[in-house]
Amino acid sequence: MDIDEQAKKIKEWAQKYAERKGFGLYPDERRVDEVTKGLAARQEKFGKRYCPCRIITGNEIEDRKIICPCAYHEEELKKGETCHCRLFVKKGYKEAARGEADT
Repeated sequence: MDIDEQAKKIKEWAQKYAERKGFGLYPDERRVDEVTKGLAARQEKFGKRYCPCRIITGNEIEDRKIICPCAYHEEELKKGETCHCRLFVKKGYKEAARGEADT
């Protein structure tokens, strides 16, 4: 499977995951595509969906924390509007962004 196909599958997974958890995907499709392609590339290279916005340390225990969905995303969404890499957003953020685009 090539990177684009894998990225598409990751995007579908991320959408379902976000819906199940009560949040959404970042409203800018280009950003979502960048992140999912980065996840796909890291999955191909390292065998895991490591967040492309975080540094892989080589420490297996620490690096588990950055497998998407990372250990930090829920706390980041509690404190702000998006997770660190801007893949996941609070539900209201997505709706507000759509509303702005429609006006």
